[in-house]
Amino acid sequence: MIGEIIAIGDELTSGRILNSTSYFAASHLYSAGHEIAAMATIGDQPATIGSALKRSIERADFVIVTGGLGATTDDLTNEAVAHALDRPTILYPEIFEKIKQSKSFKEMPSLEKLAWLPSGAEILKPGEKIAGYMLVYQGKPIFFLPGVPHQMRELMLDRVIPRLATWGDNTVSLVKQKIFKVFGLPEPLIQEMLSSFEKSNQELRIGYYPNAAEVHVSLTVRGESHAETEKQFQQGENTIKNILGCCIFDEEGLTLENIVGNSLREQNMTVALAESCTGGLLSHHITTVSGSSDYFLGGIVAYSNGLKKKLLQVKQLTLEKYGAVSRETAKEMARGARDACGADLALSVTGIAGPGGGTPEKPVGTVCFAIADKEKCVAMQYHFSGNRKIVQTKSAMTGLDLLRRHLHGLDFLESGW
Repeated sequence: MIGEIIAIGDELTSGRILNSTSYFAASHLYSAGHEIAAMATIGDQPATIGSALKRSIERADFVIVTGGLGATTDDLTNEAVAHALDRPTILYPEIFEKIKQSKSFKEMPSLEKLAWLPSGAEILKPGEKIAGYMLVYQGKPIFFLPGVPHQMRELMLDRVIPRLATWGDNTVSLVKQKIFKVFGLPEPLIQEMLSSFEKSNQELRIGYYPNAAEVHVSLTVRGESHAETEKQFQQGENTIKNILGCCIFDEEGLTLENIVGNSLREQNMTVALAESCTGGLLSHHITTVSGSSDYFLGGIVAYSNGLKKKLLQVKQLTLEKYGAVSRETAKEMARGARDACGADLALSVTGIAGPGGGTPEKPVGTVCFAIADKEKCVAMQYHFSGNRKIVQTKSAMTGLDLLRRHLHGLDFLESGW
């Protein structure tokens, strides 16, 4: 079935609150075999709500509406629906009785508003104050859900999706989807690498979604039978893995931080960091993982050359001959961090995040890394595009990816982006 989603609220259109409910609804409906043709975010204006709802009803097989069901004066969904669909609001006694039993009703009699719903409304979850409801209009189901995320999610999973599964002729296809998290390749290059394969198979759909310094590649296959869907999906999965190779770092919903941490823990190794241009951002990423104290000993943020020499034992001659942003300095920083912290492994990063500080030989975005273990120390130099924040983010995430590759015995990246 083809559906549309309407999210209502001035807090959404003003940007004060992120519209997470539409994302949640779309992803779960899609996984259930439905297609979402459009998603709209509109403010608390009854005329706008009514016209948006009518347009969606004309185009879609079902509509999901979130928000505007509360008791305050700006919650106008029910009034707008009643006017637009000619369904006058009536008092629903079962809801009103529940409201009267609450302690809040004595202080806020305006809560009675929650019990006035458009005529013909079917309560989705009887016994709740904000229970959500369904209207059938022109033979199509319209689901009205609260805008509070946890309330909406519960009704979506427990009531809406099961109800749609038994609606009408139940013409939903089987869907299988996987997200491949990719690091080290820009989105346009990934799309170019997969373009021939994508064009050769009309049974699958590939999506590309930049996420900070990563790119998430989605593979979606729809089929009329389990065997057909599984066959097409397996072919697509194998092809994507062969083309993108070790740039795919995850298929199970893990982060780079999780993967690096798991590998360090499995190999019973500890790690230390020496940071300059990232200013501790890399350490921050590693310590977002619960239990990171099992393997992360600490980091040294040596921003000045003086601290590089004092804390990391970088030689004055190295700084004079090669500069603070160089493979040679990065190597001494990594060795110094490893020795200072007593770690099995150390990673260093030093670079020019900008907007100033660049030269023709070392432009803004030049970043050097080094990894030192008990046997050797390897250094790399990359160039990242973007503003200061982007360069720092790419540098920190590249550091994590270099650790992943080192721990997994993979080749290092050959270039920045």
